[in-house]
Amino acid sequence: MEVRKFFFKNKELVRLDGVYDPQEDSILLTNAVKVRKETKALDIGCGTGIQSVNMALQGANVLAADINDAALRNTKITAETFGVEKLVKTRKSDLFSNIKKDEKFDFIVFNPPYVPSTKIKYTELDGGKKGRIILDKFINEFAGHLNEKGVCYFLQSSLNGIKNTEEKLEKQNLKFEIVAKQRIFFEEIIVFKATKK
Repeated sequence: MEVRKFFFKNKELVRLDGVYDPQEDSILLTNAVKVRKETKALDIGCGTGIQSVNMALQGANVLAADINDAALRNTKITAETFGVEKLVKTRKSDLFSNIKKDEKFDFIVFNPPYVPSTKIKYTELDGGKKGRIILDKFINEFAGHLNEKGVCYFLQSSLNGIKNTEEKLEKQNLKFEIVAKQRIFFEEIIVFKATKK
């Protein structure tokens, strides 16, 4: 099993084989996410667990969900490294498939696979046609899992169509703003913050 090392918040962490390697997009998202103490948060597609840990360090109780067993293991290791394992629980779920219909959260965070691809070969990277297959599923479902004043942060690439996302959020009567962006090579990475009106 391949284990790679990376640094996050001045700590050396491990990235298990088959888990998404945190990159600039991951860091952009962690810097944008602000949560309150003693709130309930959901990290969809938790990967190495840095989004979960970022929220736990701010005092939230986090449910970290991923379809990948290695990612769930990795998140537990990362939480232990930061001493926040009591605030981070893991659950196997393909997006919201294993999140109960009546389960609500104050914060939801998602860094989806957004690379445009004709077929999904790498589930942690490939977003299908126009990079929107997973993103659109998420956008259609997340509001149903937000508490009344809940906040959702999610990331996408400019290659996925920003206007397309804005239209989908408007259709669901959600307020939204772009809270962070960063140019990387030929694309811009954007963080959306969406709330119920």
